[in-house]
Amino acid sequence: MVFMSENWVIFAWLGLVLAELVGVFFALDAIANGRTAQGTVAWALALVFVPPIAVPLYFLIGARRFDGYVRARRRGKQTLDRVATRAIEAMAPWTLAQQSAESTDERSGARNAIQRLARTDWTTGNRTQLLIDGEATFAAILAELDKATRDVCIQFYIVRADELGWRLHAALVSAARRGVVVRFLYDSLGSKEITGGFVDELHEAGVLAEAFHSRRNSTWFRLNFRNHRKIVIVDGRTAFIGGHNVGREYLGLDPEMGAWRDTHIRVDGPAVLAAQLSFAEDWNSATGSVPTLSWTCESCGEDRVLIVPSGPGDQFETCALMFHQVIQCARQRLWIASPYFMPDEGIVLNLQLAALRDVDTRILIPDRSDNALISMSAYSYYEDVIPAGVRLCRYHAGFLHHKVFLCDEIAGIGTANFDNRSFRINFEITVIVAGGPTAVHVQEMFTRDLERSTQATLADFTRRSWWFRALARICRLISPLQ
Repeated sequence: MVFMSENWVIFAWLGLVLAELVGVFFALDAIANGRTAQGTVAWALALVFVPPIAVPLYFLIGARRFDGYVRARRRGKQTLDRVATRAIEAMAPWTLAQQSAESTDERSGARNAIQRLARTDWTTGNRTQLLIDGEATFAAILAELDKATRDVCIQFYIVRADELGWRLHAALVSAARRGVVVRFLYDSLGSKEITGGFVDELHEAGVLAEAFHSRRNSTWFRLNFRNHRKIVIVDGRTAFIGGHNVGREYLGLDPEMGAWRDTHIRVDGPAVLAAQLSFAEDWNSATGSVPTLSWTCESCGEDRVLIVPSGPGDQFETCALMFHQVIQCARQRLWIASPYFMPDEGIVLNLQLAALRDVDTRILIPDRSDNALISMSAYSYYEDVIPAGVRLCRYHAGFLHHKVFLCDEIAGIGTANFDNRSFRINFEITVIVAGGPTAVHVQEMFTRDLERSTQATLADFTRRSWWFRALARICRLISPLQ
């Protein structure tokens, strides 16, 4: 027994030494390839001091790039190259690239920068419609699904097998049985409830339903990379993009969360092809095949629109750079709404500068959150932004979940939160509309939301107990791991 005990101690020590060596190796990898200084420090400390816990987590969620997606994304993939070329050529009659290139003013430079990140052009000839809250959003989506005649491309991060989920299920099954080609892409991490019968019945009806994380595409263990996009495209002519997922809470029917404040946008016109191209790339990543879709479009309005997909498969940190550019080019007004407020140091500095140059800078966040750690992290930024003049407003009429910004007369509606995960890790998509009625409607929507909000003060944080302030800063420190 003594001999067995001594062997156990030796093996335990050997295991700890091995874990420490692996932890140090990964810590060096994190230092060499980290996304941000804050995240690098958090990972390095965890890997060195608690390697048995940190090493498995780093393997699962510590990767910096979605390499398989990078390789497939119009790089050496001839079919995708041809599809991208067809989409860009189809949009060409309505692009604003030439007009922007000929202008030398600062704002045109900003538009060009975001356009280069998007890898498609601004287009005119679009019609956009703001969809506020779940009833309006899903009524419009389900109505268009019933009208589909050719193909449907649909993806959500969260799909629940509840009342709303089954309503969507019925619409997709009905479309497939009419002969419509329905492609349904869901993130298996966010949509755990629909495994089994829900998806099986879709397959039986002829719906092409696929998970973004699956064993066959070697992404099932890469838990950190979540496809957070919410896109519905009908017949290549109409797209819906925004903050709603598919679940009863998005209709305000969850008794725990209560009223749910969210926003989607409907787009008709040439810009829809840019959203369809984003879906085609995601579908290719999930299935290894490029979907056969129509790449024709026609003008149906006058709105100027740019579709900006972003994610860890990009050459640059598209989402973070987009927000940097938006903040830097604001001159009169910068309003940002997000359920999560965890900006990195660079974004904080830009917010401070915007407020210091007398831009009306407001950040709208929920007073009640669905994530306690992220909610605590937000308090730690009070001392950074409020003294500079940033107005931090807490929405108290329910849970605010939409992801919207208004920079002077340019509006953005999409899926990206104002946090590190959306900036660098998640696959996101944003619709940017320059001026026009939709920008006015976004301003009116913001005004109503701000009226239902309370402006935070520095004392709301500094007068809290020492342990509350310490916990908020700890949550901020570990935010890159959340």
